[in-house]
Amino acid sequence: MDIVYSVNKVPIRLTYERWYHIVENHDDLASYYYEVLETIENPDFVLRGNKGTLKATRNFGKDKWLVVIYREKIKSDGFVITAYFLDNRPKGEIIWKRH
Repeated sequence: MDIVYSVNKVPIRLTYERWYHIVENHDDLASYYYEVLETIENPDFVLRGNKGTLKATRNFGKDKWLVVIYREKIKSDGFVITAYFLDNRPKGEIIWKRH
């Protein structure tokens, strides 16, 4: 299990079980483990997700966006839900943007 800190300074857990689930459903992410962690810690922007989730987003080229969905349960604990690539910039309410 690895832990990184979100833009809100909340520790976010990525367990091996969760990583296995992610790559089982999104095999194109298999070699992007550290990039998923880095996207949480240093995103281009963060979008408001559904049901209290957050979407850390990072651009990896012209038509490649990595989205990591996570939840900040409390100020001292959070966890990754899933991650995936998109061909277009994700849409939604931006709640944090890198300056």
